[in-house]
Amino acid sequence: MAAKKSKSRILLVDDHPIVRHGLTEMINHEKDLMVCGTAEDLRKALEQITALKPDLVVVDISLKGSNGIELLKNIKVRYPKMLVLMLSMHDEALYAVRALRAGAPGYIMKQEATKKVLTAIRQVLAGEIYLSEKMEKKMMQQLAGGRAGRTGSPIEDLSDRELEVFGLIGQGHGTRQIAEELHLSIKTIESHRAHIKEKLNLKNATELLQHAIQSREA
Repeated sequence: MAAKKSKSRILLVDDHPIVRHGLTEMINHEKDLMVCGTAEDLRKALEQITALKPDLVVVDISLKGSNGIELLKNIKVRYPKMLVLMLSMHDEALYAVRALRAGAPGYIMKQEATKKVLTAIRQVLAGEIYLSEKMEKKMMQQLAGGRAGRTGSPIEDLSDRELEVFGLIGQGHGTRQIAEELHLSIKTIESHRAHIKEKLNLKNATELLQHAIQSREA
């Protein structure tokens, strides 16, 4: 009699309890998957990886006091073979390439249907890369045009946190709203906005908003 195949063990890292609960319920419903633990920040996530040794870590871009890209880089330094799937509300046009470059073989938007999230999890577990069809097409066009890797856009020079703030500006979020979303002070967000304007050579808040919206639509 064949041995029963064990379930793939998944660690969820997200700073929203409701999201963690919803994902846990969804994943634990599957015959081949199970959530072995959850975390809301970088420190706890690294502790859980050490203690639980999951098969896959699902990481949100926005985390308390840090961000998912920073956690991803930490994971890859400590556990080079650990599989990571980025799951985020942030536009993949801004983040997907950066996430892949940092070592994540998959990126999926939270807005995607349940079936696609599960497909992304299984695809990454199988050693494959997962991106949306739209993002795959965009990257293939860049490869065909000899523009793989860095795009030459000044946006490439933004830090991971600045890119996160830039993405939220593009979604129409104000300074106070962004501060609450990222668990940072208003003063810190204002500082990030100033650095973004400087790096992108933008004169004022109106130009910053327009540029952030255009980047989402690109």
